[in-house]
Amino acid sequence: MEEFEVSANVRKVIGKQVKALRREGRLPAVIYGHEVAPIAIDMDVREASRILAGMTSSQFIKIDVDGTTHTALIREKQRHPVRGNLLHVDFLAVSMTEKLRASVTIEIEGDAPAAREYNGIVVTGVEIVEVECLPKDLPERIIVDISTLAEIGDAIYVRDIELPEEVSVLTDIDEVVVLVTAPAMEEEEEEEELEEEELEPEVIEKGKKEEEGEEEEQE
Repeated sequence: MEEFEVSANVRKVIGKQVKALRREGRLPAVIYGHEVAPIAIDMDVREASRILAGMTSSQFIKIDVDGTTHTALIREKQRHPVRGNLLHVDFLAVSMTEKLRASVTIEIEGDAPAAREYNGIVVTGVEIVEVECLPKDLPERIIVDISTLAEIGDAIYVRDIELPEEVSVLTDIDEVVVLVTAPAMEEEEEEEELEEEELEPEVIEKGKKEEEGEEEEQE
């Protein structure tokens, strides 16, 4: 399992003053969770952005806060709505000896034979699965191989995901992860025909001529 580490300082700046902190190249964040009172911290924005960009929500990070190390998960990342840069991060501190609940990202791999042989469309469903387990058993990601989807209508559900016995799935097991559907060419052609029927410039022009004719008669 890849290890991630970042250094941080206890943050005393709060409220509107946080904007000035960001201008100085610092990223505000907070740590809260198991036996940890919420700690306001700040990190070097470049270092933190580089490290956090490569992490999933189920990977642990060690945060060194003025010499004290906290093991945590990323709970939430707030980004600027336009520029996309990080504005704030919430970290959930965890105990390595107690079970936790976490979101694990699903990654699709392989090719579906139904897509190749029958021009089927691969549709994805849930992208994360909620699980409960000890931190040492937490998967970094869940790989779903779609090479078994041979026919139109074939699907993979949450119940089909293979996980260690130590990991309990909290997401509804009947949720669809990935499904192969029939091509929608006929439906698209019908929509195009409807759009063409709705466009009637000749009728509008005819109406104008009729109105002009009525005006001439009135004159």
